[in-house]
Amino acid sequence: MYYFDPYYFLLVVPALLLGLWAQSRVQSTYRKYSQVHGSRGYTGQQAARYILDQNGLQHVRIEPIAGNLTDHFDPRSNTVCLSEGVYHSTSIAAVGIAAHECGHAVQHSTHYAPLKVRSAIIPVTNIGTKAAVPLLLIGLVLNVYPLILIGLIGYSLIAVFQLVTLPVEYNASRRAMAVISNAWLLDEEEQAGAKKVLSAAALTYVAALVSSLAQLLRMVLLYGGRGRRRD
Repeated sequence: MYYFDPYYFLLVVPALLLGLWAQSRVQSTYRKYSQVHGSRGYTGQQAARYILDQNGLQHVRIEPIAGNLTDHFDPRSNTVCLSEGVYHSTSIAAVGIAAHECGHAVQHSTHYAPLKVRSAIIPVTNIGTKAAVPLLLIGLVLNVYPLILIGLIGYSLIAVFQLVTLPVEYNASRRAMAVISNAWLLDEEEQAGAKKVLSAAALTYVAALVSSLAQLLRMVLLYGGRGRRRD
């Protein structure tokens, strides 16, 4: 039998559309500024090496990786991984993205509190989210409200992780723009372009948080009242 879920259309669909818009904006902004080359001539790799060395992080390696916008910092190996389009490019986008990933390396070296919190909750989040749906389904089938509640709590860890991620990403971007400006890696007009690239990327994390909150609220509205109705 077909079941109409109004919460899906009221909550989840708008969140999905926001996510699609954020991804589209990232792609379009990156494409635009990946075609505009910085007047200082720094490649993403050179900019990253400069930033890391200035922060006493000579031991942090920089390696190219395959893919598009796959850039990240790996704290396990102390490696800034730059996509091939960033590693070799002298574009405004490349310098901005490389500086952002170096911001994460600096966060790691200075024990930035939100980053430590995010790293600490990753194992719990992975376990909780994997167990959430099975527990929720078992609770619904057997009509055992405590299992439903545990499932909802487990699913809420996704939103908690996304919430903690926001300050980590925004701080890395602020660090990136500060060092780009202070070291004059890009001129003032080019810095504005780099900021647009990083701001667009940050929107994807906002969209991810909104999506996880929308899904969680939908589940709470659908299943959270089972215990009260049973009583």
